[in-house]
Amino acid sequence: MRKKLVAANWKMNMTVGESTSFIEDFRRDVAEISNVEIVIAPPFTCIAKVSELLGGSQKIRLGAQNMHYEMNGAYTGEISAPMLRELFVRYIIVGHSERRQLFGETNAIVCKKVHAALGAELKPILCIGETLEERDAGKEETVLRTQLVESLGTIDEESFQDIVIAYEPIWAIGTGRTASPDQAQKAHASIRKTLSEIISPASADKTRILYGGSVKPSNARELMSESDIDGALVGGASLEERSFLEIVKAASGEIEE
Repeated sequence: MRKKLVAANWKMNMTVGESTSFIEDFRRDVAEISNVEIVIAPPFTCIAKVSELLGGSQKIRLGAQNMHYEMNGAYTGEISAPMLRELFVRYIIVGHSERRQLFGETNAIVCKKVHAALGAELKPILCIGETLEERDAGKEETVLRTQLVESLGTIDEESFQDIVIAYEPIWAIGTGRTASPDQAQKAHASIRKTLSEIISPASADKTRILYGGSVKPSNARELMSESDIDGALVGGASLEERSFLEIVKAASGEIEE
């Protein structure tokens, strides 16, 4: 059984004060939930405070939204893996569509970040996803396969076990549109098939594949009940503590139909 994972990507939101209030309430509210791994990825300015508040929690892991692939150097405005490790960051989101589209990150750059993260003992959450035009043209499987192969590069099976994949159809991110459970399941099954071919069937079966794209309390349970959907990468709905809590509860099976 793959343990469900639900990750909050706060993007460029939340002050230190707001994140403090969120984490204090959230830690209390998830105290009885033990069958879901939770990741919080705050903006860089909040990481130190959130790390302090989490206090090494094994249930709620600290994540980061981005990092540079070099360990140090003249890269103004960037953050390195060792800097994140020092703050007890455990997960790193790489290849998010906003990084690809707004900041020009290619599969080659994402690949460097994946390997830099693994080298620093961080767990990458590798994001892939197709545009609406690519889906309408029937190219989604080809696009996802290319992104996987080129973003992973040459990787051994032992290293791969620390990677989480997040399928985020670009047309569903922040738009209010969500892939139907059937559409999402088909994409996840295709991703798992590709992983089976390029890594191994055993590794593919163990890999957690998250769905991201306008996940909210009203659709979370139905999405995560699909056999190949192992959790969610949540954007807007993770900014409100009660909303994110309901999604975590959906992953845990606490919400009944």
